[in-house]
Amino acid sequence: MKIEKTTTIGQLLEEAPEKAEILLNAGMHCLGCPASQAETIEEACMVHGIDVDELIKALNA
Repeated sequence: MKIEKTTTIGQLLEEAPEKAEILLNAGMHCLGCPASQAETIEEACMVHGIDVDELIKALNA
């Protein structure tokens, strides 16, 4: 799976649940929240003050 800024948290967790640890370590502790499922990775990064490019790089590594 190629993860992009427009990938939603829900898509990511459904297709690559092992990536949840990376999100949690980055400070995204709201993965179980229903609202987060429709949020893009870019939107979630803006809310949490996380560098989206660095997170995308880590998720695709």
